[in-house]
Amino acid sequence: MRLKAYNFLLLFYLTLTTYAFQSNNVQVIDAGTSKPILGVEVYTKAGNFIGTTNDAGKVSLVSLKNNTKYRIVFFEYNYKTYETEITVGKTNSLVVKMEPLSNVLSEVVLGYKKRQAFGLTTLKPVEGTHIYAGKKSEVVLLDQEIANKSVNNARQIYAKVAGLNIYDSNDGGLQLSIGGRGLDPNRTANFNTRQNDYDISADVLGYPESYYTPPTEALEKIQVIRGAASLQYGTQFGGLINFVTKKPNPDKPFEIISRSSIGSFNLFTNFTSVSGTANKLSYYAYYNYKQGDSFRPNSGFDSKNAFAHVGYKFNDKTKIEAEVSHLNYLAQQAGGLSDVQFLEDPRQSYRTRNWFAVNWNLFNLKLEHKFSDKVSGTLSLFALDASRKAIGFRRIEVIRNGNNFVVNENPDIFGPDETDGFGNFDFERDLLVGNFKNYGAEARVITKYDIKNQPAVLLLGAKFYRANNTSQQGPGSKGSDANFTFKTDEFPFYPNQNKFEYPNLNASFFGENIFNITDELSVTPGFRFEYIKTESIGEYLERGSIQGSNPIVTFTPDNNVLDRNFLLLGVGVSYKPENYFETYFNFSQNYRSVTFSDIRNINPSFIVDPSIKDETGYSIDLGVRGKLQKIISYDVNIFSLLYDNRIGQVFSSEPPYRGQWVRGNIGKASIYGLESLVQWNLKETFFEENDNLKLDVFSNFAYTTSEYSSNTSESVDGNKVEFIPEVNFKTGVSFGYGNLLTSLQYSYLSEQFTDATNSEYNPLNNDRVDGAIPSYDILDFSASYSFTENIKLEAGVNNLLDNSYFTRRATGYPGPGIIPSAPRNWYTTLQFKF
Repeated sequence: MRLKAYNFLLLFYLTLTTYAFQSNNVQVIDAGTSKPILGVEVYTKAGNFIGTTNDAGKVSLVSLKNNTKYRIVFFEYNYKTYETEITVGKTNSLVVKMEPLSNVLSEVVLGYKKRQAFGLTTLKPVEGTHIYAGKKSEVVLLDQEIANKSVNNARQIYAKVAGLNIYDSNDGGLQLSIGGRGLDPNRTANFNTRQNDYDISADVLGYPESYYTPPTEALEKIQVIRGAASLQYGTQFGGLINFVTKKPNPDKPFEIISRSSIGSFNLFTNFTSVSGTANKLSYYAYYNYKQGDSFRPNSGFDSKNAFAHVGYKFNDKTKIEAEVSHLNYLAQQAGGLSDVQFLEDPRQSYRTRNWFAVNWNLFNLKLEHKFSDKVSGTLSLFALDASRKAIGFRRIEVIRNGNNFVVNENPDIFGPDETDGFGNFDFERDLLVGNFKNYGAEARVITKYDIKNQPAVLLLGAKFYRANNTSQQGPGSKGSDANFTFKTDEFPFYPNQNKFEYPNLNASFFGENIFNITDELSVTPGFRFEYIKTESIGEYLERGSIQGSNPIVTFTPDNNVLDRNFLLLGVGVSYKPENYFETYFNFSQNYRSVTFSDIRNINPSFIVDPSIKDETGYSIDLGVRGKLQKIISYDVNIFSLLYDNRIGQVFSSEPPYRGQWVRGNIGKASIYGLESLVQWNLKETFFEENDNLKLDVFSNFAYTTSEYSSNTSESVDGNKVEFIPEVNFKTGVSFGYGNLLTSLQYSYLSEQFTDATNSEYNPLNNDRVDGAIPSYDILDFSASYSFTENIKLEAGVNNLLDNSYFTRRATGYPGPGIIPSAPRNWYTTLQFKF
């Protein structure tokens, strides 16, 4: 079945290459230099997107009806908006001259002129070889955000993305941990994470955690699509997060930008990028170095991140791009605290031996070809060669009991590392090593055609993905250094030993089609066929035994193969009678396969139910969105998410796991909520004539409710779903005058549970890892000042009110226990541009 799907796609490509279409063109040029302008967005006055100009400044009008009069709008950030009236089919070509914005305007004024999207916008119905019609989508425009970008402060960067739940950490922003709608934020594992539209997580099916996050200073924008993205990008319930890096400078052969930052806790970062275009060749590259300590002892990080992009444009129809990303970092992690310890002093640490290392290498080769004005395609080849290593003391002892070796998990899990009285550590550490080697290809073809004089768009695509990953768990050294060498010869009876290979295979075929019923109404059905084969090949150590005086180590094979194929369906509807109003609806089935982190790595905090299986469900969105001139932007929606066979942890009171935390399928989770984002440009409302001023506010409010229904666990039935604060509220104001820009942001999240049994927050807990996360609120301030076009100073204070709070309870590494969030801290950044 897989071969048939690929043969069909190949035939589709070959057929389309024979198709050509001649149509009216519009060319957009600079009024002063007469040079073509790249990237001008062209719309009808009613708000329907037509296209974007290419390198020759041209855009086709094939999506419009012949012999019909239209009012056309041309928009580009650095030029004055231009409007004109044309009759399609009456002229063969049209030249539009756009006037650039004055170069003498301050950065604030230029920024205001560009802020048509209020810092956050939505995706167009069609972009490149992607369809977004009828979907809940959000795009964060990074050049319009005033935030602590040196450490990827997610609370500020994603402030306008409704309903996100974020793990705040103090590791320099090396990892992004965000969730939403009841999805665990840990390492963004419930989203399909991509960079420039290719996968960057460890293994999209077997281990979808993201250990690599590109620096915000390198990004142009971040695209977020909710659950409906499962049809185009994979099966995750959360949807898609796509990091789009900055493009090569098209006007200079060489440009360099250098940003150096210092801050609290010995923070130092440097981000340096080079960029340029020479004839048909373009390039963009950066190097990002970060080092710092946490606000707690026994912590710190050292990170090196490099990226290179090279593009070559053969002609107006064909171009090729190659990218390489490298990340290497080492971090010491301070471990978790009990509730009592957190209340005593959230800055303390009892773990001196926890270390974490990541080495991430990404490769991508992308070919884009335009077969005709109506048909274009992309082919992306990608690969990952990476590893992550974790070592820490988890208070596990191996004790000889007669003829057997048994495990004693010390109940004092929040106590200090134990020594022998001479400064030497008594026990070996637990070491986990994962190696990830995978590769794949994704092909897409998009075709524009007409049905009864109404434009339609068809997308077909296929993806092949192959992974050959390994994991190993066993005894590490007794020391406190970052030693990631297994000591199995020295500690042969260490209980947590296992070694596995995971040769996963995934092939998929997907498609969506926009049917424009009228000029205002469109319906977009879609499908995704998945074939998944997951395997685990390996063995794990059972309890040792003794015969005579000789100990015996027994390894038990555990080999599994699971084949499945299924079809996901969805449909999106968009009704846009006016440019300032659109209502959208989307339904999409979702699916999440059991990962090997769900079923293997032994954790002393819980055990895994061997009957654990895949999760299924669906997502529904119904909302309204639009913009009222330059004054108000809004997006308000209600949503429903059904999560069947949800994987979670419950405390068992029945055999065979009496008195233990068990990870398995715990029931059906129903989640409902309201999400809203309203942005108001006060400057345009009250001070329209003052070009030196910038003033706007936003309100991001989400209310979410949930309930478990379970036939397998009475302790879960009727409970709330974990990782859901009922109230998630963020608001802020941005003010600027002259070359000064400032931003003040307030965040509030209500209490949320961390386990399905809804364990309450108990500040007297001193020996347990469960419990709710109390409500918290945070205030952040950021500012920037441009001395010249080439020199800028940024500064700010995060957690301005110095609140003591936490967003995470770790059940395993680097905990267990509360991982405190940072107190008040400051940063300052100096940028040079040449």
